[in-house]
Amino acid sequence: MNRKRLGWMRRAGAWTAAWSAVAAVLLGTGAACAMPSEDPVALPAPLADEAPAGRTIEKAVFSGGCFWGVQKVFQHIKGVQRAVSGYAGGGAGTANYDTVSGGSTGHAESVEVTFNPAVVSFGKLLQVFFSVAHNPTEVDRQGPDHGTQYRSEVFTTNDEQKRVAEAYIRQLDQAGIFGRRIATRVEPLPGFYAAEDYHQDYATLHPDSRYIAIYDLPKVRNLEQFFPQLYRADPVLVATSGAGH
Repeated sequence: MNRKRLGWMRRAGAWTAAWSAVAAVLLGTGAACAMPSEDPVALPAPLADEAPAGRTIEKAVFSGGCFWGVQKVFQHIKGVQRAVSGYAGGGAGTANYDTVSGGSTGHAESVEVTFNPAVVSFGKLLQVFFSVAHNPTEVDRQGPDHGTQYRSEVFTTNDEQKRVAEAYIRQLDQAGIFGRRIATRVEPLPGFYAAEDYHQDYATLHPDSRYIAIYDLPKVRNLEQFFPQLYRADPVLVATSGAGH
């Protein structure tokens, strides 16, 4: 499937009958949904985490393929106050969906997570991210989406986050849990730019979308199964959380 064609369909907000027919061939499905490629993996908690500092608000940015599903996962985690879809890794002038979709701007589709570290630590968010939100061994792709804008990356907002993220990747690689090395990059956040309004809360607003049903809703079910103590049934939505654009 041509990446630009797939991007156009996603922006349209609905899947056409033609796409359904093509997807059935590409995904090996008829009426039933295929299993997503980002299969969940039970992971140990990080051995290193941020030191308690009395903070009640912290931000981190996660990139793991299409931001619809990553946003949806974080919106169902207790302690997360906002999760906003957007772009990180490139400049402000090209931080829009049409341009980023070309794959040459340096941006990754990302989710800015605002969280209370007294409720859910950065290390625990990393554990969820690597376990159920995406496949961290894929290079510049997730599911049917290909390109550098779909890469796996953690954009950190302080030195402690960088230390914890790099330590966790070493921990998982040394344990050999995935069978191949983790491809996730870690770098300081150069800037985050919120995506267009129609991308926000997309998976919640379009649960009947074939793309959402195949690739994103299973991630939320896996979150509930793997992290029942963190899961909350009602997502915190951009539309109701006061997240500005």
